[in-house]
Amino acid sequence: MKTHLARLARREHLSRLHRAKTPAVLAAAAAAFALSVGALGSAEASPATARAGAAQSVAAQSLAAQPAAAEAPALEAKATASYDAFDARQGIAVDRKHFYAVSDSTITKHDRATGKPLLQFAGREDGPYVHFDSAAAVGDKLYAAHSNYSGWPMESSIEIFDTRTMRHIGTHSFGIDRGSLTWLDRHNGAWWAAFANYDKERKDKPGTPYGETYNTKVVKLDDDFQVVESWSIPKQILDKFKPMSNSGGSWGPDGRLYLTGHDLPETYVMKLPHSGSVLEHVATVALPGIEGQGIAWEDAGRNSALWGISRDNEKVFRFDLPLEKITDPKTEDWKVLGPGEFVQE
Repeated sequence: MKTHLARLARREHLSRLHRAKTPAVLAAAAAAFALSVGALGSAEASPATARAGAAQSVAAQSLAAQPAAAEAPALEAKATASYDAFDARQGIAVDRKHFYAVSDSTITKHDRATGKPLLQFAGREDGPYVHFDSAAAVGDKLYAAHSNYSGWPMESSIEIFDTRTMRHIGTHSFGIDRGSLTWLDRHNGAWWAAFANYDKERKDKPGTPYGETYNTKVVKLDDDFQVVESWSIPKQILDKFKPMSNSGGSWGPDGRLYLTGHDLPETYVMKLPHSGSVLEHVATVALPGIEGQGIAWEDAGRNSALWGISRDNEKVFRFDLPLEKITDPKTEDWKVLGPGEFVQE
């Protein structure tokens, strides 16, 4: 009778494991099963079986006891400089002597020492330059993320400029692709970018989202701008972006990726995951005075500063961030189990 009850208990246990969706549920089910088998079959179990059941119970309890990932710390940056910039509407790029204020169809080159505007690229009103989102200064070139936002279907391109003359010198078209290109950066021998999607309604089809914010993705591209890898942004961050999306991104001097939304005065510090396809949220840093949008790190090593904009106040800000307080969380999300410890799914 006890053997029969043990078999029934095992059958029900396997059914629950099959339906389980999280490690916590798996661990709880495994522990419950080990205890029930011990109670029902102790009179008939061999010493080896008893030892295996005890070991499996200990392994299950160990998995259940693992702490959840710690909440990312909240920090605050300090603004060290600000500049008036009449067309700081979408984003910012920066090099050693200049910053570049980005608007829908214009990009203005400013002197970093004085803030004085020097040159401006201005696209024709009815021309192909619809919506610059941000830009990155790499060498003597400026690479601007461009899209047809808020037209449908979404189309994107990279527009390239000579930083000395501000003349347009090249383009790369993605055509109709993964979403709306919002930022571009160069890091570790590759290009990085985001294709944004939005919960905001399409103008041509009210009630239908402009791609859905959860479909936003960060991509790594080769030197020919071909996508080689892609990651999702954590949903808790995308929820902060809604109904808009990821507007800015730039790799910091600490080797972490800094992202911004469309409206909130903060940046989200991310790292590439060691497995899976979702970026890991490391910290949130407040950027007082800005409203999301494009950002850019200086190329100045550990003394680098982060730049952002306030489109409402037409200003550009330079921030010092507390990099020394940002650390990667230590998480243990897997282990190797030996005989008698195996988790049965």
